[in-house]
This record gives sequence, structure tokens and C-alpha cells, in this order.
Amino acid sequence: MSYRVAVVGATGAVGREILKTLAERDFPVREVVALASARSVGAEVSFGEKSVLKVRSLESFDFKGTDIALFSPGAAISAVHAPRAAAAGCLVIDNTSRFRMEHDVPLVVPEVNPQALKRLGKRGIIANPNCSTIQMVVALKPLHDIARIRRVVVSTYQSVSGAGKEGMDELFNQTRAIYVNDATVPEQFTKPIAFNVIPHIDVFQEDGETKEEWKMTVETRKILDPDIAVIATCVRVPVFVGHAEAVHVEFEVPISVEQATEALRDAPGVQLVDKREDGGYVTPIDAAGEDAVFVSRLRRDPTVPHGLAFWCVSDNLRKGAALNAVQIAELVVAQGIVEGRR
Repeated sequence: MSYRVAVVGATGAVGREILKTLAERDFPVREVVALASARSVGAEVSFGEKSVLKVRSLESFDFKGTDIALFSPGAAISAVHAPRAAAAGCLVIDNTSRFRMEHDVPLVVPEVNPQALKRLGKRGIIANPNCSTIQMVVALKPLHDIARIRRVVVSTYQSVSGAGKEGMDELFNQTRAIYVNDATVPEQFTKPIAFNVIPHIDVFQEDGETKEEWKMTVETRKILDPDIAVIATCVRVPVFVGHAEAVHVEFEVPISVEQATEALRDAPGVQLVDKREDGGYVTPIDAAGEDAVFVSRLRRDPTVPHGLAFWCVSDNLRKGAALNAVQIAELVVAQGIVEGRR
């Protein structure tokens, strides 16, 4: 079977990564259509090493006859065009925040909750979680399976690519400006990002949390377990690609470092790299371009009765976005949710 696939937001960082991932994983495409806003029409994007696609207009595109659409254009655009695509009979996998917390939209990480696809209803939309949530729940799932998690305290160290190409450009331009003694004027971020860290991602809410921190809380509960308490502090750091997280977990029952090590070593999507020596851990620069969620620095947390702490790193453009979306597409194909053509 083969499928007609549309990639919406194809000129953005995640859209380009989706095209790359579809080609790398030999997704059974019959045709791939690259869609973006009117200003990008006619631009060229790569699909694999040999194919180049001309970008077409999202606004005028008719989704009838398209089997799967992978959306990453921004929440406001998805709000308009994802339901339009679904109404035309196209299954939508949306990478924006627009539909994640709606009760009739599955929020899926294939290694964690593939059973959520059973709740896919007439709306025909599946949501891809937030990048920082995805990597954390992939690492938490094997631990939750052997000793239920009560509480998670997480601090994130999120790369500028989470803010798109513009965020990456700002880090590059500000770094260069500092070296030549030019002024650094923040545009994408609230303070200079070069040689700095900013404890602020997305908008502030009334309780002092940012929306990014709220996302990690509510998405973890929807994906993994509604009874888990989560508190997050989300920080932007001057790294181009790759999010890192320091995670402290409190369990309901005792769990040893040895039990956790064995569970993580066997878990799908996880790569345990945990040598207690100089360099025996993974950093964002090591994870860039890789598919796995890497776990390092696994140790006991003695400040709570049943506690563990670990360091978690992943490429936010791949597993945090494009790869997870393509894995969902692979899952719906494997489960026969979408019918292709011979």
C-alpha cells in the first residue's frame, strides 16, 4: 500500500525535518505534497537526497484524495486548515498546540500510549505533544510501569530551534555581534540569548507559570497518568538543537537504581548512556541528528522516600517533533486506520 501525504508548513524547521524523516524511514508514499503560506509558493524543499518539491499554497489546496497530512504551520493556521483537511477525509497529525488538550483528539507518543489511537473519532485529528513533554514521557514510561510515579519535578534546558529558524538566527547573529562588539537587540526572545539563559518560554499565566510549563504538566497527565503531579521550570538556553531536562521523580513504592537501569535499558526509544566518569553522559550536541531519547546521570534522590533523578536529552526537531509525527503516521498505517492504494 502507498499513501498520498501532505506536509503543511514545509518550509519551516520542523516541516523540513518531517520531509527528511519520511524519506529516511522509507514511509510508503505514493506522492508527497509540500504546503506553506502564499509567500512561500514556488520555493523548493528537499525530499530525501534526490527529490526536490515545489511548495504549493495551503490556502487553495484541496485535501480530497490526500491520505495523511502532517501539520506544523503554527497553532492559528492549524486551527483553520486542519479541520478543513479532516473534513475532506484526510487524517491529520498536528504538531501544534491547537488540539492537544481537546478530549476527542488523541495525544500520542507511540512508545508510551499507542492505545490512545482507539479514541480517534470523527474529527480525524491526532495531536503531537510538545517537544519537551515527548522526551520526558518516553523516559518516564518504563519507570512508571514498574513503580507508579507520584510526582515529577523537571527543569528544562531548551534549545533555540524550539522557536524556529528565527530563534536560531537570533542566537547566531547575537553571538557574532558580541564578538565584534555590536549591540544585541532581542527580537524573538525577551532578553539576549547569546551567552545567557532565559527562564521564560511562551506566555505567562495568572499563577506565574508560563504556558510551556503548563503544557508539560497537562500533557504528561493526558499521555501517561492523570494522577501524576508535575511542576516544570522551562528555560531557553544558547544551544541550536537539542533539549535537555533535569528530572526528579517520586514514586509510590521503592525502586532501586538497578531496577530503573534495567527498565530504561530495555525501553523502546530510550538509549541509556550513564558512565560515572568525565564525559560519560549525553549532551545536546551529542543528541543532535539522533532519534533516541538519551538518559544519563541516573541516581537516587534521597530527599523523598522513593526518589530517583536523571538527565534526559533529545533532538527536539526529530523525536520532539518530526520523528514522533512520522511514527504516529507509521502506527496508523500499521493499525489500518488509513487505507492507502496498491
